[in-house]
Amino acid sequence: MMKIKLLILFLTCSLIGTSQKQVDDQFNSWWTYSGTHKITNKFSVSTLYSWRRSDFVKNWQQSLLRTGLNFKVTDNFTITPGYDWLVNFPYGKQPALTQSYEHRPYEQFTIKNKIGRFYIKHRYRIEQRFLQKTGLNSNNEKESYGYKFRNRIRYRLTFTLPINHKTLDNKTLFLSVYNEVFINLGKGAGIAKPFNQNWFNTSLGYKVNNQISVKLGYQNQYLIKGNGNIERNHTFMFGISYNFDFRK
Repeated sequence: MMKIKLLILFLTCSLIGTSQKQVDDQFNSWWTYSGTHKITNKFSVSTLYSWRRSDFVKNWQQSLLRTGLNFKVTDNFTITPGYDWLVNFPYGKQPALTQSYEHRPYEQFTIKNKIGRFYIKHRYRIEQRFLQKTGLNSNNEKESYGYKFRNRIRYRLTFTLPINHKTLDNKTLFLSVYNEVFINLGKGAGIAKPFNQNWFNTSLGYKVNNQISVKLGYQNQYLIKGNGNIERNHTFMFGISYNFDFRK
């Protein structure tokens, strides 16, 4: 209980401490493919690629490639170790010095349940982040070099509501809302500012069948930069999911 109270105190101090900092509103778009591909009744492989653009679609923001191996412990509980490969680009009003890379192994588990017509999912993720350093060399030129290590935890709570059917059957229109919190851990996190960012997302989707679904939505990304300044990234979201079943 004491640890929870301290965490709440740290988060409050973080938000208060950044309230007087520079705040920039920016408009981006993320275009994402994802899929879950069943290998056996217990194991499946997840894949994702996200093409992330700044100034809506004008410039690069980020490229994200993800894969994971899912183990279904029960129908409602799944464990996933995985790996992300990211390319981060300078963008927006507070750009990084130069393009850089990130290697990100992660471990996560998800818990699903249903209350009435609402489908609820809790996703807990721990990330080990290997972030490429950026800076100026002896000639005062921008460059990337070496890596620094960071730990981070993420928690996402998602609510999904079928609209034209009582359950998520084929040919179902649905509404999805989630919120995700990011907390830095360990050395380099900043003891008074562990809170890194928050994502709020709402989208309208259509489940064509068990293989294909599409989503259109909006995401507000509240991001605290290393210098304490803040980005509010208003993001158009488009996603398509295509699932293969290799058991057949």
